[in-house]
Amino acid sequence: MPRISRTGSIATALAGLLIAGTLSACGSTGSGNSGNNSGGTTGSAAAPKSGGGASFSTAACTSSSGLKPGFSNGVATVAGAAKSLSGAGSTFAAPAYSVWTKAYASTGTQVAYQSIGSGGGVAQIQAQTVDFGDSDTPMTDADLQAAKGGAILHIPLLVGSVVPAYHLSGIGSGLKFTGDVLGKIYAGQITKWNDPELTKLNPGVKLPDEQIAVAHRSDGSGTTGIWTNYLTKESPTWVSKLGGKATSAGKEVAWPVGIGGKGNEGVSGVVQQTEGALGYLELQYALAQNTTFGQVQNADKSAFVQPCLATDTAAADKANFPADLRGDLTDEPGTDSYPIAGTTYALVYQNQKDKAKAAALVNFFSWVLTKGQDLNSQVSYSPLGAPLQKRAMAQLSKITVNGKPVAG
Repeated sequence: MPRISRTGSIATALAGLLIAGTLSACGSTGSGNSGNNSGGTTGSAAAPKSGGGASFSTAACTSSSGLKPGFSNGVATVAGAAKSLSGAGSTFAAPAYSVWTKAYASTGTQVAYQSIGSGGGVAQIQAQTVDFGDSDTPMTDADLQAAKGGAILHIPLLVGSVVPAYHLSGIGSGLKFTGDVLGKIYAGQITKWNDPELTKLNPGVKLPDEQIAVAHRSDGSGTTGIWTNYLTKESPTWVSKLGGKATSAGKEVAWPVGIGGKGNEGVSGVVQQTEGALGYLELQYALAQNTTFGQVQNADKSAFVQPCLATDTAAADKANFPADLRGDLTDEPGTDSYPIAGTTYALVYQNQKDKAKAAALVNFFSWVLTKGQDLNSQVSYSPLGAPLQKRAMAQLSKITVNGKPVAG
């Protein structure tokens, strides 16, 4: 499989993946420090082998239903659209944008997307240097107030998961983690792999007497936002160490310990190259690099859930988003709900100045929310569930030029 270095090209890695064959969407099996994907079709994989005795949820990951929803409720194509669009932001969503923009080019509009991190995506849309931004966590009220072009719409585009990825010689995927234990590791309270709290979760696994090399993002990151949102909900130790809930979650936090990497690809590089490392990655990056990753205890505390497309969807189906869609998908209820799931948001100014650009934005995101959803599973993301997809489509009808809706 192609390797993604700290400065490597996502597009190059994706091209290699598509040549190599279909990605497995669920947790991987095998031994050794890199793990092995179980193969099979997207959406179906064998349960990870960790040797632990605790129960875990894998049944949902054997189904491939719903991976191509076939949505057809897009808006009519708006005439006079610009032939190019520019966007920037999330590395979490970069593989999906690579697939979407390549397929969409046949319509005659080229969409250029820069994978610079959610923080960069927010900054660029605020400054109006791109046609759209992208972030895996919603803009805050303060972020919105700093936007130069007025009100910004949040448009969910996909569902994905953030996984605890690790590098331990001789140990494959499937180690079990709770949110509290992950919080204690990232707070610097649990420092060794054979700590009693980890060995208790993983009976039968000979965890080494080895320091945990914590890896985290060095840039403003929506993946970090999803991860720290989850730690804040599950780990009092993490919240206390970061000084309270106001500072323990977000795209950037004051990391107590660890090594920084830029982008999901940077953290992937740190994990791959460092024995004893533990980091957090979007599922697609872990699968692309054949990186070992763990199961995480669900919000109900009834099972350890294998991250895969179906368990991401299970989490999304339980979510209640507010009217402006600025919500989150972490710690949703349900046996099969993977607890560190998230979406990514296209960030688009509601009131556009350029009619051609506005038409192009409506056309592109209408396509992403319909035909594009059938492509998500190619790079290990889930499509939006029907209720959220319908609400995302409704956001497009709010885009105006001179006070008039762009979409029919």
